[in-house]
Amino acid sequence: MRAAASPRCWGSVVPEPLLSTDRLVKRFGGLLATDNVSIDVRPGEIHALIGPNGAGKTTLIGQLTGNLAPDSGTIRFAGRDVTRLPTHARVRLGLGRSFQITSVLREFSAIDNVALAVQAHDGHSFRFLRDVRRDRKLREAAQRGLDAVGLGARAAAEASALSHGEQRQLEIAMALAGEPRLLLLDEPMAGMGVEESQRLVAFLQALKSRCGMLLIEHDMDAVFALADRITVLVYGRIIASGTPDEIRAHPEVRQAYLGEETA
Repeated sequence: MRAAASPRCWGSVVPEPLLSTDRLVKRFGGLLATDNVSIDVRPGEIHALIGPNGAGKTTLIGQLTGNLAPDSGTIRFAGRDVTRLPTHARVRLGLGRSFQITSVLREFSAIDNVALAVQAHDGHSFRFLRDVRRDRKLREAAQRGLDAVGLGARAAAEASALSHGEQRQLEIAMALAGEPRLLLLDEPMAGMGVEESQRLVAFLQALKSRCGMLLIEHDMDAVFALADRITVLVYGRIIASGTPDEIRAHPEVRQAYLGEETA
């Protein structure tokens, strides 16, 4: 898989963002879903996007992936203006995504799921499952993907037999099949118990040495354990962005989102 840029900064030099938006605006009738949103994700970091339901997080992700066109503003990824590029072109540049609702093929084995993802990213989505099961190179690539997410020993298991947490890891393995430089993670902890969440947090911490991540998550323990930076979105507008410590101490965030009273 493609090597990710180093997450470390040399001296005072901050690496160029992998992904950046400049004053993104999206309206649905009278609703301003994203209100001049500017955000960036640097190589090798986990940048968390948090906010209450209806804050505009899903709308922002739709614009980043190319599923929604912004009304104004720009999106840059991997050094290019991708504001008007279709989804598949962004994927080819190295943008990957996992979904809020697990999207694995439950009746297929773990290795079949990843092999199909590898096949699709190789541009051969017209081939059939029987070809995936016969193609040694696809199987080897899929096994490497499973090994990378800690599911190597579960390759032959049907996806339906995997725990919820394992299914989330499988979905990430499928996303990694495209060798992304940046991974958009939409509520990966949703539906998990405490132990599964802790395992996924440890996995994502290890994964960030390979690719940057934009994380949308409601589990605040996971967010503060994982994020290098956090941006808070409320009613489509960014009210704060900074390190976890800065976000914890921000009075407007504590009042509007973390549910704390401020003096």
